[in-house]
Amino acid sequence: MDNNMRKSHSVFHEEKTAVEYEDVALGPISNADGHQQHPASIDAPHHTVIITPSPSILSIPIDENGNMRKSLLLKNAFQIGTPYDDSSTTGDGGKSRQNPSTCCHGQVMSYMKSKMALKTRVADDPRLFSPTKKRLILAALALGASLNGFCSTVYFPGIPDIKADLNSSEIEITLVSSLFILFGGIGPIFWASLSDYYHIRRFLYLVALLIFIAASIGCALASSAYMLIVLRCIQSIGTSVTMSVGAGTVADCWQITERGSAFSFLFVGQFLGPLIGPIIGGSITTASGWRSVFWVCTGYGVFLFVFFFLFFPETYRLDHHWDQRFAELPSQSTLPVVMADDASQLDLPPLTATTSRALTIITNATYQQGFNPLKSLAMLKYTFVCFVAIEIGFCFGTMFTLETLIPDLYFSNYGFDSWQTGLSFIGAGLGNVLGSIVSGRLSDYLLIRSSKKRGGSSKAEDRLTLNAWPGGFILIPLGVLLFGWSIMAGFSVWPAIIGFSILCFGMSQVYTAGSAYLVDSIPGKGASVTAACNFFRMTIAAVLSFVSPIMGSALSIGYVCILLASLNVVGMSLLVFIKFKGIHMRRKAGFAQAK
Repeated sequence: MDNNMRKSHSVFHEEKTAVEYEDVALGPISNADGHQQHPASIDAPHHTVIITPSPSILSIPIDENGNMRKSLLLKNAFQIGTPYDDSSTTGDGGKSRQNPSTCCHGQVMSYMKSKMALKTRVADDPRLFSPTKKRLILAALALGASLNGFCSTVYFPGIPDIKADLNSSEIEITLVSSLFILFGGIGPIFWASLSDYYHIRRFLYLVALLIFIAASIGCALASSAYMLIVLRCIQSIGTSVTMSVGAGTVADCWQITERGSAFSFLFVGQFLGPLIGPIIGGSITTASGWRSVFWVCTGYGVFLFVFFFLFFPETYRLDHHWDQRFAELPSQSTLPVVMADDASQLDLPPLTATTSRALTIITNATYQQGFNPLKSLAMLKYTFVCFVAIEIGFCFGTMFTLETLIPDLYFSNYGFDSWQTGLSFIGAGLGNVLGSIVSGRLSDYLLIRSSKKRGGSSKAEDRLTLNAWPGGFILIPLGVLLFGWSIMAGFSVWPAIIGFSILCFGMSQVYTAGSAYLVDSIPGKGASVTAACNFFRMTIAAVLSFVSPIMGSALSIGYVCILLASLNVVGMSLLVFIKFKGIHMRRKAGFAQAK
């Protein structure tokens, strides 16, 4: 081959992010008939050869003049990894020679096999998914996120019936609620670690839903309080996958300037569960008893499993893989792209000192680390992560503490039955949903505005801005004090319902802003840092919900609410500190400035 055919190539492989070859001769390529022909039509100064391990690419077709077909040149680098499909390669104008029934059966079997795979190849950058596909992913995440909140509150209206039926004590019933919250914080640590270690998302959702379904069936058949406690812990682990892996999926599919809105819809689902749960639980308990509540949970879990199985794709995004690939690939006008199965088809000669001046190999092994389920907790050693987790824990713990106290408070003060108690949660649910929607859109808007003021440069601390301060400093303390003191003063139930709604609206402002900040502040570790924060907030919520009945008996509900309001003011002061010092804290921790 002539010397002018000696080119510079960049070879990409599914397991190798980038391999650069200098001065390597491009060898012959097989045509559709198996003959060896040289790509004589390539005359650009540089070429990139894309190696894609896809069984659908059997050969690179050559036209009658020995030139590679023009359709082989990708229009842009974003199509890398998409299997080449040219009907002319079949030799019959694209008409299949297979029996239609055999072909259909094979397609069905191939489809089912791909759906049941532990790990499926992510052929396209998840951030380039179509809007329709992203909306479907977000819908699945929102439904999955609703599961934990739904199950945590759906049985609340039936607590008196559970006490009587299982002959359980007050402390046992409190453990049913508190340990559910605690294991909702422990579970995401393991889900996030598995996700980061195996580079998977979809398979974990399916496994978690199967665990949830099995535990829900067990809860419906529980014969003692301790059996119910254990099964509720397992049920909580199954519901918790979206709390951490869901955040990672959002980071996979949405750019930093779009994540606020995406997170808001994720949290709409998360907060929609507590809205629907008590209403459904109250009506079902009144009509069919408390065990029927868990059969409904089982049905909901089956529905979600089918939805994820059929419609949810694998989204795990290797940032170093996709970002470097796009950054290093010039446009088609200067760097045509050829697709092939593997390097053997290109007959690339061995690299020597005389034929190569540079060789750079970056493999996944560089980024692969040992499996350590507790590694996510190490994120809490970073001050900016710990401070955010503390405030999110305080505001979430405040909400869950009141949710735990409401059934007994409303029964003793207003004579509410299960159905009425369930309806009283509507105000809180609406506050959560509206707060999440407003917070997400406002967060993205303020982030973009701050970026424009810096000439296009953004920083993660821009998430902690105008939407968070009123929510944490005003709305949460106001709502919790209105709730507690209106009940203590003997007012009607409406001030308590309104106060709880205000609290939930403010909590969603802080929760959405803080969660988006954590994902943006540690790029590529969204699932792990979210799991660490989730563990911390769930632990605080579990402790508060466990001691709240004791505090309520000793101090009365009004003074309990003063304590909760004070904790939130202290937590918000930590967010103010991060707003001004967060960038220095992140740099000291070794994390690059988020862009």
